Amino acid sequence: MEGELGAAHMIEADVLLCGEEEGNGEPIMAHPPETNSDNTLQAWLNEIVNTKKGIKLDFKSLAAVKPSMMLLEGIKLHLRRPVWINADILPGPNGTNAVVDAKRFLDSVTSFCPDVTLSLGWTTGWQPQQCNKGYSWAMVKEMAQICDALTQPVTFPVRAALVRQSKSELLWLLQKSNRYSLTVWTGRHDKYSIEDLLYLRENFDKTVCDHRPFVKVVIDLFLHLTFH
Repeated sequence: MEGELGAAHMIEADVLLCGEEEGNGEPIMAHPPETNSDNTLQAWLNEIVNTKKGIKLDFKSLAAVKPSMMLLEGIKLHLRRPVWINADILPGPNGTNAVVDAKRFLDSVTSFCPDVTLSLGWTTGWQPQQCNKGYSWAMVKEMAQICDALTQPVTFPVRAALVRQSKSELLWLLQKSNRYSLTVWTGRHDKYSIEDLLYLRENFDKTVCDHRPFVKVVIDLFLHLTFH
């Protein structure tokens, strides 16, 4: 596995609960609209623990969080790199997907794994040939309020095509704590220019992603781009 992953620093995995509506399944690796898989989170973690890669677990619903944290708790002492736990907990620009309940998500994660990095985002959408609004003041202020009582490092996943028009709001959010960072990602069909990337490079603090908590913007080359 280490050889196949090459130079990647971290691996992202989307986690659902098998038989989620009944609430009695086990965590599996799947990304909606796919909801079935023979690849369980337990088996995946058993492989990952033998690598030097960091991991990011992405949850689209609350049902899989607690059983996944119980599995993670059992191996966390053997993991040699950062662990990020991600969920979209607030509605964002053009967002239509359901959010994950913020309080219940944070309670589940921090009760089992209090030392992870929390990746807390907004649901978003992007429409071609339209003026896509960015992250509003109301959105970032609500996120700041939720994160104020946390003690963990927090990274905010933000959509590359929406960041330039949100410069003031996101800079304000980052300045609220030295525990905060941005992770910039892009949708598969999003359109953005090199000028947009250079704009972000010039207007935000930059560093290469590592295990240290006091990172302002997570970058790989121009940016740390996670393709969904």
